[in-house]
Amino acid sequence: MMKSKILVLLALLAYLPGFANVSLPEIFSDNMVLQRNAAVKIWGWAKPGEEIHITTTWDEQEYTTKASNKARWEIILNTPGAKGAQEITITGYNQVKLKNVLLGEVWLVSGQSNMEWSAASGITNAEEAIAGAKNQNIRFFTVAHRTAENMQQDLDGHWVESTPETMKNFSAIAYFFGKKLQEELDVPVGLINSSWGGTPAEAWTPSEAITSNKRLTKGAAMLPEVEWGPKEPGLIYNSMIAPLAGLKIKGVLWYQGESNTDNADYYQETFSTLIQSWRKQWDEEFPFYYAQIAPFNYGDNDAGVTIRNAQRQVLELPKTGMIMTSDIGNTENIHPKNKLDPGLRFANLVLKEVYNKDIKNAYAPQFEKAEVDGRKVKIQFSHAEGLHINKKNKDSQFEVAGANGEFYPAKVSLKDDRIIVKSAKVKEPKSIRYSWGNTSTSNVFNASGLPASSFLEEL
Repeated sequence: MMKSKILVLLALLAYLPGFANVSLPEIFSDNMVLQRNAAVKIWGWAKPGEEIHITTTWDEQEYTTKASNKARWEIILNTPGAKGAQEITITGYNQVKLKNVLLGEVWLVSGQSNMEWSAASGITNAEEAIAGAKNQNIRFFTVAHRTAENMQQDLDGHWVESTPETMKNFSAIAYFFGKKLQEELDVPVGLINSSWGGTPAEAWTPSEAITSNKRLTKGAAMLPEVEWGPKEPGLIYNSMIAPLAGLKIKGVLWYQGESNTDNADYYQETFSTLIQSWRKQWDEEFPFYYAQIAPFNYGDNDAGVTIRNAQRQVLELPKTGMIMTSDIGNTENIHPKNKLDPGLRFANLVLKEVYNKDIKNAYAPQFEKAEVDGRKVKIQFSHAEGLHINKKNKDSQFEVAGANGEFYPAKVSLKDDRIIVKSAKVKEPKSIRYSWGNTSTSNVFNASGLPASSFLEEL
């Protein structure tokens, strides 16, 4: 009898206002950065039907909404370009106040270990970088490693200001990128790091995007089990990306590919699917920039260079861009210690393309087209101003093949920022490739000092 009375009392109390609390996902907290000059969605949970009032210090408007019958609410806030710390007050039956909020540029960075790699893990000039990291206009949010079979609503992490103590354990590439952006734009920068070393692209992609495609399903089945992370489609996406979907971001930086060398032939489609699926979840075609993996000794195969070529081909998607790392890698260390240059290259590309800054060294030369002229092949590159071959590594890395598909080394010459190649052993060229090897380091550069990508093309 007593037990029944207690249950009835608890049921009645559940309907009283005092037992419901407005709550927010972890991504909305003190010290966060919200995307400036944008319509920004804020969401959370409350009692069904509970009226939610939101005020901010950057305007005098009060925003009002109600929690749905699923106990979820959301609202769109219009953010200006205001500088200085702001506050957001969310009031229902209780009140939540977000303090020290900045309005600036928000970037999501993701991938595997080279993106996750921190100054504390060992980078070039680490002590100097750590010592100079105090900057209250740069904020970090690190997503904790989690997996889930289904899409999650929240994740683990919290916003912090950039200090020597917080920076040394944050993504080094992301930090150098954010530092350059903050200096050039003179606005706050928020960096959300959701990365996990040793993980394949499939784990970062919604599972249905992989399993609904027979070819991608076949490719995913080729991935080996490893002790340091999951391989199954969707497991990381569900817990480390899906809870962020809808958050207003300026764009994404990505550095991954090394863990897909076991199914390299599938990477172009897999990576393209990842990008498109993220944009679908956000309902926005945001910019997506990525690093081409550096040359590394993957063994007696073409897996590494096949990934590099696949990454080049993904540039066919709109609003994508790729930075080169072949000249700053280490063929015997999959984690090159130079994280400053990739960060700066990301920043230069973003400053040029997203923020329309006059950046001279934003683009590396990329294969554009090839024309067959008898035994010769005339190759045209984009961003080819000042195209030249590195004198310290001047041997030709170009090869041509005829109808039999057998490649032979080609002699190379330059004329009017075009490269002309030919081989005495190939009368009718049908295919051409460049820097085609896992450890091949590009020797073709443009005037900006950036290297050309490996490529394989049919003629």
